[in-house]
Amino acid sequence: MVKATSVTNNIRGLRFAHGEMTQAALADRVGVTRQTIIAIEQGRYSPSLEVAFQIARVFNRPLDDVFQYPATSIPTRPGGTS
Repeated sequence: MVKATSVTNNIRGLRFAHGEMTQAALADRVGVTRQTIIAIEQGRYSPSLEVAFQIARVFNRPLDDVFQYPATSIPTRPGGTS
């Protein structure tokens, strides 16, 4: 079983806001497969940083408008620094 990622996204909404762009059209513009776009949209796969930026660029939006990562406490290393 594939573990869901904690990164969420607004790709589906952005696709529809951009003329109901298909998953295949987005995949073609980004250079990945349609199945990759489906998995990213469904939260089953976290894209590489490069692919995430490419997706954001297609929609002309900042990265954090497309992808969100919930605020969590970041564990610190021994000695009190992160």
